[in-house]
Amino acid sequence: MAYTPEKPKLARSSEELRASIPGWGADLDPKDRPSVPRERFDPDLNGAHWRFPERQPEKWPRERSIEHQFLTPVFGTSCPPKGLSGVLRRYAYRTYSEARAAHWLLLLAADRVDAVESTLGSFLTRRPDNPLAETGVRSELSHHGLASRARGRRVDRVHHPLDPVVVAAPWLLAGGAAYLALRRIARRRPA
Repeated sequence: MAYTPEKPKLARSSEELRASIPGWGADLDPKDRPSVPRERFDPDLNGAHWRFPERQPEKWPRERSIEHQFLTPVFGTSCPPKGLSGVLRRYAYRTYSEARAAHWLLLLAADRVDAVESTLGSFLTRRPDNPLAETGVRSELSHHGLASRARGRRVDRVHHPLDPVVVAAPWLLAGGAAYLALRRIARRRPA
């Protein structure tokens, strides 16, 4: 059972493994093991001081895989799910097994949605995100960015033409969408 101090049973015995895998169990003889003088063997010593670990209290419903009967005894609480990204995360855990690609793709999409939510949320604060300062675009102009990229044998030269597109495209697309939305609203308003 998961989260208990017992080890699962081996599928095959040592003799079967030694017969089928060349060199298996080569370190079983204490004469062949360099750590034997310091090693202490105690079959009852497994490191666990409990039969089942004490459970951390669950302050709000947490995501858990459908493969598990309950939450792990200890879990993270630093980033509770919120907004649309939280809805996506809960849906991924509630609907799909961790063995399915849809589970992980939904979690990746939730991360992207969380990034957009955080950026939009920053505009509601007194210090919104500054993409020019935070992406290092200004240092490209002030610290010989283009010259350092052109010289030498840099491995990342192949994707240099794509860097401005990757950094600027989302902001340009968002600005264009906002412009079109405002223009549509302005046209609908009676004069």
